[in-house]
Amino acid sequence: MRWTPPPRRRARVAALACAALLGGLVSVPAQAAEAHPTGRLTDLVNPFIGTENEGNTYPGAAVPFGMVQLSPDTGHNTGYDYKDDRVRGFSAVHLSGVGCGLGGDLPTLPTTGEVTETDYARYAARFGHDDESARPGYYRVGLKSYGGIPAELTAGERTGHQRYTFPATDKANVLLNAGQSLHKTASTTVEILDARTVRTTITGHGFCQDTRPYTLHTLTRFDRPFTAYGTWRDGTVTAGSKRSTGTGRNGAYLRFDATRDRTVEATTAISYVDAAGARRNLRAESDGFDRTARKADAAWERRLGGVRARGGSPTLRRTFYSSLYRSFLAPNLGSDVDGRYTGWDQRTHRARGFDYYQNWSLWDTYRTQAQLLGLLAPREARDMALSVLRVDAEGGWLPKWGYGTVETNIMTGDPVTPYLTNAYHQGLLRGHEEEAYRALRKNADGVPPADSPAVGREANGPYITNGYAPYLADWKHRKPGDSDFDHGASATLEYALSDAMLARMARDLGHRADAERYARRAQSYRNIFDPSTGFFRARDAHGAFTGPADPAKSVGFHEGTAWQYQWLVPQDLPGMVSLIGGKDAANKRLDSFFAYDKLLKDPAGTARTVWVNGPYDYYNADKYNPQNEPDTIAPYTYLSTGRPWQTTDVVHAALTLFTDSPSGMTGNDDLGTMSAWMVLSAIGVYPVQPGADVWGLSTPLFDRVDLRLDRRWYPHGGFTVTAPGTSDRDRYIRSARLDGSPYGRTYVRTEDLRHGRTLSFRVGSAPSDWGTSASAAPPAVN
Repeated sequence: MRWTPPPRRRARVAALACAALLGGLVSVPAQAAEAHPTGRLTDLVNPFIGTENEGNTYPGAAVPFGMVQLSPDTGHNTGYDYKDDRVRGFSAVHLSGVGCGLGGDLPTLPTTGEVTETDYARYAARFGHDDESARPGYYRVGLKSYGGIPAELTAGERTGHQRYTFPATDKANVLLNAGQSLHKTASTTVEILDARTVRTTITGHGFCQDTRPYTLHTLTRFDRPFTAYGTWRDGTVTAGSKRSTGTGRNGAYLRFDATRDRTVEATTAISYVDAAGARRNLRAESDGFDRTARKADAAWERRLGGVRARGGSPTLRRTFYSSLYRSFLAPNLGSDVDGRYTGWDQRTHRARGFDYYQNWSLWDTYRTQAQLLGLLAPREARDMALSVLRVDAEGGWLPKWGYGTVETNIMTGDPVTPYLTNAYHQGLLRGHEEEAYRALRKNADGVPPADSPAVGREANGPYITNGYAPYLADWKHRKPGDSDFDHGASATLEYALSDAMLARMARDLGHRADAERYARRAQSYRNIFDPSTGFFRARDAHGAFTGPADPAKSVGFHEGTAWQYQWLVPQDLPGMVSLIGGKDAANKRLDSFFAYDKLLKDPAGTARTVWVNGPYDYYNADKYNPQNEPDTIAPYTYLSTGRPWQTTDVVHAALTLFTDSPSGMTGNDDLGTMSAWMVLSAIGVYPVQPGADVWGLSTPLFDRVDLRLDRRWYPHGGFTVTAPGTSDRDRYIRSARLDGSPYGRTYVRTEDLRHGRTLSFRVGSAPSDWGTSASAAPPAVN
């Protein structure tokens, strides 16, 4: 009997977006909206959220942190766009929310008739959202072309499973396109091994800019023999050919007789090591489609069950659990079932005692998703941190933005330091503390040599000597990727943040001299403060401030302006606040930044029309950008200026941007970064010092959230946050209790989450003096 997913809604469009703007995310009493009628959390997830307006998510099938993400590609540069109406193929690799084309390997499509076209943009099949559905681990669409072909997808950890139901025909085809992907394919080979099996080798490169090549091996096995086959090379189709290789369009077709048995199933295993790895992965996950789909559904139900939210509107609950779902899509398994993986030295290694992971969007994820995974998935987060250390051990340097087996050098600063120091504070590096510290120290004090593909802290020389990374307008890139010299001002801020977090770790481990040295360097943010403008500003190689004096038109900041980067000093907000004139001056500037007076009158409208609202509108703005990473911490700055209620006002306004619709994401999701922001902010506990152990507090959106935690890291096995009666009106914290005792601080530490049981808030309709004392604010890291 075929597995049939429980009924679920189709993807919602404009109506739900409007509902959210009118208050769909506002909490309501618990009895009004508890669980989904089926009681299953997977039924609350809408995988179509973020597939429109450059959220760049994918709706296809994956399991938590799986190597395979089987999903349709419609012509958008990152895979799927809800506005499109043609499917080019269902490909095996996707990353959720990336900003540039990546993955899309081996798009596979069912067709009928003669095979004459080899360009997937031309043979793509029409589809409509009226016959399309998705849930965690499962996707289905009715293809309207080729006589109508329902296609179903599901996935295991290292395999993707497809099922097609053809019209009655003796010319039912499955096209395997090895030569076209979302990235640039350098060379590909496709081989028909026997009457049921096809092997491919795909070497590609590119992510925003060209990178070193990586190679993916695939093995596809069908549930029954095909009746005919052939390959193509560029525009030439050759019937009966078993092998094709080249640098252009390259693929194979398999034909089946579907006059009676109309269903064809295919399972594709992938490996970043070799063909033997793909074969072993296929053998290990040889369950049929239905059983694989049931296992995927169960895996997601277990994972989502780590968070039980009570209360909240139906839209809020769907949006929340959809965000939680996306938070668990990456990083991804990189090791095969036998533990082998390709390291960054391009050699084969074997993971022993841990699973090897890859795909490191660290500039994004170090701010939110890393902390959420350390809390809810510490076993996997530990293996991820150990995998990053293997990158250093095998490749020579820690990663910046790693895809598969290679460094892309996309984005700037030093994101790996807060990523690993956070892992340290969350207890994920037990037994590896000194190993991690040595790697971080090398990274913090040096620059990778010319023969290394990594750029690391490229501007470290002048930063260490002069106290700032210069902005060099005419800098010529020496390696593929982004350059810190193109973004000297923001690189300075990010280096200083990382130095502060490393100083804290050094002090804990007894490296006192290092701790003092890094703590001094953590104050380097002051060296790019321009007293004449009152803002941070880029400096050139000679030390002169450069670029327009208007902070909204500043240069040298990566994907942002001086207005948006002014709050990126989480290691020393008291010092930064003093620098710009004290708390009153800071609050005045924050109020302008968030358009606070307008926000109080119209939170959702202000979030959508006054704040930055284009997914790629990074520059020429003096307002909050809720769609990009530099501003993720900004709403919590009010905790350091004595106005914690304003943090709640801004956070709750920003949360209205997350809706249960295809456009319900705030810009690129960046491998779960923005989704994790939503989850943590909705719970009311947010990592305000990424890389340290401090979590800022704001009013939760739910009456109660129970976190199920791993006892190996969290002895009590759980932590509960309550805010009875929380709503759009009653959104202000009147008082708080930690484990029953009165609690006046606006933050907790990781140890409080590890050894505590409950954090409870009493809320009301007006601000109170809770959290307003000088001692209530998060302290400086050093």
